[in-house]
Amino acid sequence: MPKIIFTGGGSAGHITLNLALIPYFIDRGWQIFYIGSQGGMEEELIKKYPSVKYHSILTGKLRRYFSLQNILDMVKIPIGCVQAMYLIHKINPDIIFSKGGFVSFPVVIGGFLNRKKIFMHESDITPGLANKMSLPFVSTFFTTFEETINTIKHKNKVQCVGPVLSSRLFDGNKEQGAKFAHLCDNKPTIMFIGGSLGAQSLNNAVAQNLSQLLKKYQVIHIAGKNGYNPQLKREGYQQYEYVDTELKDLMALADVVISRAGSNSIFELASLNKPMILVPLPNTSSRGEQTLNAKNFVAKGYAEMISDTDVAKPEILLPLIDKVYEFRQQYQQQMREKPVKITTAEKLSSQLAAHIIKSE
Repeated sequence: MPKIIFTGGGSAGHITLNLALIPYFIDRGWQIFYIGSQGGMEEELIKKYPSVKYHSILTGKLRRYFSLQNILDMVKIPIGCVQAMYLIHKINPDIIFSKGGFVSFPVVIGGFLNRKKIFMHESDITPGLANKMSLPFVSTFFTTFEETINTIKHKNKVQCVGPVLSSRLFDGNKEQGAKFAHLCDNKPTIMFIGGSLGAQSLNNAVAQNLSQLLKKYQVIHIAGKNGYNPQLKREGYQQYEYVDTELKDLMALADVVISRAGSNSIFELASLNKPMILVPLPNTSSRGEQTLNAKNFVAKGYAEMISDTDVAKPEILLPLIDKVYEFRQQYQQQMREKPVKITTAEKLSSQLAAHIIKSE
């Protein structure tokens, strides 16, 4: 029975692709293992697959800035590498798949020292620090943006597969979305998406501009776990902490989407031809990858961008929403004429599995 180790963690973006790939390896009868951090987000999320054996190692966050915590973490990382090396030797996997994040680097090193075939995936235009450090030790580096190839060395290892999207949003029904949200199916609809934990700036933008927005639009607001406000209630407005199966229908109802600029999210919107206004995480809260993602989509004519500090300002937000709604067909035309290259979790899992057949 073939074996695969998945790794990745620290944020949802470093876990969701693994969660999408795992079912296909389960269906193929593989033994599946996950190496992550103790008590990390990945440990909780992986529990949805009881057959996956989870192992935790000591991890240290890789920072691009000075912090006293770096000293402690510089001790944790080599210990994690030794733990990963031992685990990988014991499991003896056929392949390792890394999605990045600080937990993944020790696993890549452990796999390299055990001479295992390692695959890695990057969602953003520029590689995160963990992936950049891991690159010399992997066999194949999958990218989402073709532009990523120009930013790194080891180009012989790089393969652009495009965003790996699930089919969860592709068959939404506008009428069902309106019914679920108790809204009209023939009135302009704006959707704000704050992410799984919420985005305070986007949530503030909704609260401060809702009265003006409702004069012209319906508003769907996915506020996130930390942003839901039960006091905010208006006719023509629906707020959710999180939406799962019904999201495809709400997406079908939305005419314009205001969102963060995480790679998975914006490629999902582009695949649905949704005109979008992107609000990247500020560079003080990230390495600036969302700003690069957003600028790339603006340059392609898919979207407009607004800064995190400006999104709540009515004199900036409201005219921009009106503009994107008025010219929504032009944005959609750009997305149809220059469609994003995409792949599916099923296709990527088949590509990974094929390497076992080649090596036998």
